[in-house]
Amino acid sequence: MFPIFSGKVEQGKLILQEQDRFNVYLVGLGKQDVTVVVRTWRKPRSIQQNKFLWAVPYQLISESTGYTREEVHDAMRLMFLKDEDRAIPTLKSTTSLTTIEMNEYWERIQQFAAEKLNLVIPEPNEVEI
Repeated sequence: MFPIFSGKVEQGKLILQEQDRFNVYLVGLGKQDVTVVVRTWRKPRSIQQNKFLWAVPYQLISESTGYTREEVHDAMRLMFLKDEDRAIPTLKSTTSLTTIEMNEYWERIQQFAAEKLNLVIPEPNEVEI
């Protein structure tokens, strides 16, 4: 397991939010070679988004089709989260999605349910979970 340190780049310099914690970690490494990875921050899908996905769209599709919610999850990922840009196509996990990507995924599920299953899936603000 490797710790994650967040920061901001200002005028070409990295400003860490927890500089002291970072320094302690470096001291603990002693004299080792290291690799540093810097990537832009992405807001991951929220727990609330995930909770809604399983409680509303997946549940309604499950009830309509007779498939389990897990089977619905696998089918939706197969239809809408296929990553064919790689040498070997894979399925993305919803945990890897940003909040925006998660909304787009949900909208595609909502459209599929309406068109193929004649099923209306309410908006997140229309139901309490």
